[in-house]
Amino acid sequence: MDKNWNDIDVFAKEAIKEAGRKIIDSFDEVLKIQTKTNVNDLVTNMDKQIEKFFVEMIDKQYPEHRVMGEEGFGDQVEDMKGTVWIIDPIDGTMNFVHQQRNFAISIGVFHEGEGVLGYIYDVVSDELYHARKGHGAFLNDEKLSPLKDVPIEEAILSLNATWLVPNRKVDHETFIPLVHRVRGTRSYGSAAIELAYIAAGRLDGYITLRLSPWDFAGGKVLIEEVGGVVTDLNGEELSMVDHSPVFAGNPAVHQEVLNQYLKK
Repeated sequence: MDKNWNDIDVFAKEAIKEAGRKIIDSFDEVLKIQTKTNVNDLVTNMDKQIEKFFVEMIDKQYPEHRVMGEEGFGDQVEDMKGTVWIIDPIDGTMNFVHQQRNFAISIGVFHEGEGVLGYIYDVVSDELYHARKGHGAFLNDEKLSPLKDVPIEEAILSLNATWLVPNRKVDHETFIPLVHRVRGTRSYGSAAIELAYIAAGRLDGYITLRLSPWDFAGGKVLIEEVGGVVTDLNGEELSMVDHSPVFAGNPAVHQEVLNQYLKK
């Protein structure tokens, strides 16, 4: 690779922390809530402002890089050639609006299709998860340990309750025996936070049926750097330019759940 990834890493962390301060400052403002595809898909003026902030910063510092962002202020990215920043300015917008917690900034930086840098910033908790390929993953200044195998009976699984009742996307009966078998289930309402918790060993598995690249790009780099696995529900590699079901987890849990419950 011909880039100074250390400089890019420092730049990204400074931009993320500044964006976080902007979000915290916004709590005292009246949030202008809009609806996107439906009333449950909330977007605020802050989503747009933060993504625009990142796009302008990156364009100024690294004009040759491209940006894929949820709110559309970046480039029209249809392939992973060159260096691509994949950004979700506020992942967990509903939590941001209703709780002012349990949301995160998520960024993955990919070079020629390979994830090189990953960041998930839990703004309110001031927890910055960050990773560089081949250099380990960290929570703030503390290096995260490689994930250890966990028996499925001792696993904490993140799964939205939507998939445990009749729905249009999946046979909910698939997940019921799995939920009975694991030690416990959780749902935080932010894919980025759930992926960060996998990397930190706070969760052992996370299953969801539809994420976009900006939801999982940063988390994928983090999890893989501690030996975890991130695939679709068939164990296949994720597309970085299209939405996909996602199954992330501890390698032992991932393999057993995939083989016993998900693979047809």
